[in-house]
Parts: sequence; structure tokens; C-alpha cells
Amino acid sequence: MAQRPYVGRLAPSPTGDLHQGIARTFLAAWLDARAHAGRLLLRIEDLDGPRTVEGAAERIEEDLAWLGLDWDGRSPAQSTRDKAYGRAVEALGARTYPCTCTRREVWAASAPHADGDEAPRYPELCRPSTPGKNGSLHPERPAALRFRTEPGEQVAVRDRRRGDRVDDVHAHPGDFVLRRRDGLWAYQLAVTVDDLESGVSCVVRGEDLWDSAPRQALLRRLLAPEAQPLEWLHLPLALGEDGARLSKRNGARPIREERAQGVSAAELRGRLAAELGLWPHAEPAELDALVEAWRIKLRG
Repeated sequence: MAQRPYVGRLAPSPTGDLHQGIARTFLAAWLDARAHAGRLLLRIEDLDGPRTVEGAAERIEEDLAWLGLDWDGRSPAQSTRDKAYGRAVEALGARTYPCTCTRREVWAASAPHADGDEAPRYPELCRPSTPGKNGSLHPERPAALRFRTEPGEQVAVRDRRRGDRVDDVHAHPGDFVLRRRDGLWAYQLAVTVDDLESGVSCVVRGEDLWDSAPRQALLRRLLAPEAQPLEWLHLPLALGEDGARLSKRNGARPIREERAQGVSAAELRGRLAAELGLWPHAEPAELDALVEAWRIKLRG
């Protein structure tokens, strides 16, 4: 770890109840902060209003507290951060432009080059030839806002588990969305602004977000050139019986169901810690012991 104050985060999205896969990631984030004698912030990532479930944020907090995962302060919920995200867009200036392409149009223009389910590189349908101009193909439509990448714009990302990577963001994914056509802010911009303003130094999350790290690192570098790069720890995903990412759709049990059936917090912690390679699978786990196990893992 770099010699700077450790600040981590728990960042649940209130689109449903906390389930085992997300709880495992939050346990790792909590252990990492405690093992480094750092601070841990709670941030409710409720960007997507239409998918937010009423009362889910409160239930998630209750489940985290039941597991023993506390926090040292709060970052403002993302639904309250419209002005902050707007200021960031203003700071990016001519690096942004309106885009009226639909997803279908993007895929159609990229079809010969698309690789399976991977999102294609944006084919620059609305990208203006002159920065700061409007090149939208369909000015009568609602517009998204894209970030204008530049050729050869390389970004280095260091992950404590996966190692180093250097990406040319212009080569892929190309110009990416900062605000959607429906007016909702994109994850890449929001988390970057929030992490900067909250002083987050280390992010522990699932490796499904690994490919988004270069975009966030680039925005961070442009919005706050003086800020140190984030440190990352991308964890292997919890998998369901079908081998796919564990989710509510493929068998992830809500923590509330475990509680209702009499499972103790120590028993569930032990199971989650076993999946992280910290603990014998059948044994309940106290938090102090898990913090020490995580410290040993860090030293190893």
C-alpha cells in the first residue's frame, strides 16, 4: 500500500435486498479497511431511479449491521449529487459532446467488429470533427453526453490481485457515455466524482467491473491531476450453480432469508470467508479472527 490514509467504501445499489454474492464483496472491503487501520465509508449508489426499490437501502444497512460490517462515515447518496456531476462535466469542457445514437444503431454500425456479447467500440457516429461542436446525427432526439477520447490516450491501472494493465481507452471502448439519453448519470462519471470528493484511496469490488477501471482512472486524472491514482482490488466473482455470476436470478439467497431461517451472523461470515479463501468452510467466524486472517493473506 502507498503511504497515504486508507479510505475505502461500501457502495450498495438499492435495487433489491442484499444477497450472498454482494455480501461476500462487502466483507472483503470491510476486512481490507480494518486490516489497514483505515476508514470505511458507506455510499448508496442510487443513480438508477427507475430500478431503485423502496426501502431497499434501509434493509441493506440492517443486513450489513447484522453481519457486523460497520462504517466510519457516509458519502452523500448519488441521487443527491446532480450538481456535483454537472460541475464535473463542465470541467471536462470540449472533451464532451451530445450523442443521439440508439444502442441498436451503435451495434449495427459495429456489427462486423463486435465480439460476442462484449459491447462494441463506439463507432463515432455523432462525434464532431471539431471539438466542442455538435455532430449529432439526429438533433431532434434526446441526447446522451459522451466523453471524447483521444488517439493513444493510455491509462495505467494497478490491481493488487490482477497486476498492472495499460489500456488505450480510445482504441476500446472509445468515446463513452457520461450521461444517458434518459438524463441519468453514467456509473463511470458518478463513482469517479464521488471517490474523489470522499477521498477514497482503495476500491475493493468484483472483477466484473475490471474493464471499467481504465475509464474511471482517465476521468480521475483529468478531473484531479494532483490526486494519486486509486488502488484497486478486483475479486473473483461468486458463481451460482450454473457457473454464471451469482445473482438473484440464479439462486443468490437474500441475507434476510438466511436470518429468518436462524442462520447466525458468525455462520454466514464463516461461509463467505471460506469463499474468499480465508476460513474453513463449516466453521463460524468472528470478525477479529477474520481481520487477522486477512492480514496474514496480505503478508503472503
